Amino acid sequence: MSTDELVTHVVAGTAVIVALSHLLRAVARKMRQPAVIGQILAGLALGPSLLGRLPGGFMDMLFPRQVLPYLSVVAQIALVPFLFAVACELDLRVLRQRRKVVPAVAACGFVIPMVLGGGAAFLVAPLYTPPGGDVTGNTGFVLFMAVSMAVTAVPVLASIIRERGAASTVAGVVSMTSAGVIDALGWIVLAAAVMAAGSSEQEHLSLPATVALFAVYMATMLCVVRPALRRWLSRPEAVPGGDLPVVAALAMASAWATSALGLHVIFGAFVAGMIMPRGADGEPDASLVRPLQDSGTILLPVFFMVSGLSVDIGALSRTDLALLGIFTAVATVGKVGGGYLGARLGGMPSHEATVVGVMLNTRGLTELIALNIGLQSGIIDQSLYTVLVIVALVTTVSTGPILTLLRFPRTSPAAPVAATVAADAQADAPLPVRGSPDPSDATT
Repeated sequence: MSTDELVTHVVAGTAVIVALSHLLRAVARKMRQPAVIGQILAGLALGPSLLGRLPGGFMDMLFPRQVLPYLSVVAQIALVPFLFAVACELDLRVLRQRRKVVPAVAACGFVIPMVLGGGAAFLVAPLYTPPGGDVTGNTGFVLFMAVSMAVTAVPVLASIIRERGAASTVAGVVSMTSAGVIDALGWIVLAAAVMAAGSSEQEHLSLPATVALFAVYMATMLCVVRPALRRWLSRPEAVPGGDLPVVAALAMASAWATSALGLHVIFGAFVAGMIMPRGADGEPDASLVRPLQDSGTILLPVFFMVSGLSVDIGALSRTDLALLGIFTAVATVGKVGGGYLGARLGGMPSHEATVVGVMLNTRGLTELIALNIGLQSGIIDQSLYTVLVIVALVTTVSTGPILTLLRFPRTSPAAPVAATVAADAQADAPLPVRGSPDPSDATT
């Protein structure tokens, strides 16, 4: 296939993906689901689960095998600006008096699902034998199953929080920030799983070297890049939006750095967003963040489509359905229970702790990334990949309805974050949720 033919197929395929995704996004919103659910369903529909089962070979005509690597590149590039914008939206001011809650939530929300996921790998040994051999001694598979139960989809969670107007609530920010920490740990463990499996197509550094270089990367981003970026953006001759290329280059370079460490571009993009300087009002420059968010959002459906090509729901056997039930239960209990326990240990009220646990159970995009790595590395086969994709879909779809049952957020957010922080003067006092009654107001 010539270069011109490749370009034609990539452009045509991208057009179909984006159009169908937009249609199903609207359907998902009408069903009171996060719009990203429509994107996931669009990706599955364009794969062997639906389009591949229609007569006429439409899937092969629309997405020839030679085109798929190029679509994969587009998908990975789309993740970078989207995750960068997600990190920029985090408002950490509401955590000034909750410095203990995020480490507690992140620890419990990561360790407990990891333990349950690793245990489940042994539990399902009579039902499933991984490509690397029996579970006993298969460290790579055990680590992979542990981390697949532990990750949280930061971008999907961001979509849910944004669409509910809860971006500055305590539960929303705690969940998002904890999810970022959890995923950072998850990528490191996932890299260890790939190395332990010894089946990666990419040569990785040793785990100690990865950890050491990652520490150097973080120190550089925090102590060198962030101050330099702050000075650059605040120079007198700077104009709104004029430094967009600089910010985009930073996001891409940071993504490259973490990818080179054997982690993933998604984490580098997230770190770049976290170090973005904020203005006097505590908000990042919208003229720099919004264009990157929009560009990532437009092309993000390509990633879901590439993931959907490896999912064939119609090929599931009875054994696969049993695995689906087991892993869905393990994933839900581990995440909701771990998030709830961590939030309670951090001093959050029971209702908010429950909300945090439910939101951490959102897997969507991040889970699909991890599963793709596991499939490409030969740690899992296509049947288990399909099962775990459905687990990610089920746990993500259930998040919205459960939050509605929990009445979160209780009312439409109205009060600014600064007001809620100022209203709570004591360090050990419960921080009111944005939009909830102010405890200092005796009339409420």
